[in-house]
Amino acid sequence: MGVFLFAHVKFNLGKGATMEITNIKINKVTSERPSSGKRKLLAYASVTFDNCFVVHNIALYEGEEGRKIVMPRRKTSKGDFKDVAHPTVNDFREFLTNSISDAYDNVV
Repeated sequence: MGVFLFAHVKFNLGKGATMEITNIKINKVTSERPSSGKRKLLAYASVTFDNCFVVHNIALYEGEEGRKIVMPRRKTSKGDFKDVAHPTVNDFREFLTNSISDAYDNVV
């Protein structure tokens, strides 16, 4: 069962436009840290933007370099994986990572 957090965190898109995270749902994963220093899956998140668009299954990992997110993916016919949705700028990826990480910290 997930925990809902009402984030209401705004990201400045420029030219007076903003995007707001209006809801984050965290589904904590209980697993052991893999050996050899690999990253550990902490949780899956569902994030709602502006009360009208949601992205499910964003994975939150912790590794030697800190926390990272992995966007939802699908397997292509060639066996590769392709993101279903993803940030197009690094500032927004960092904002999204920090928002999900903060929500996770509030749950544990």
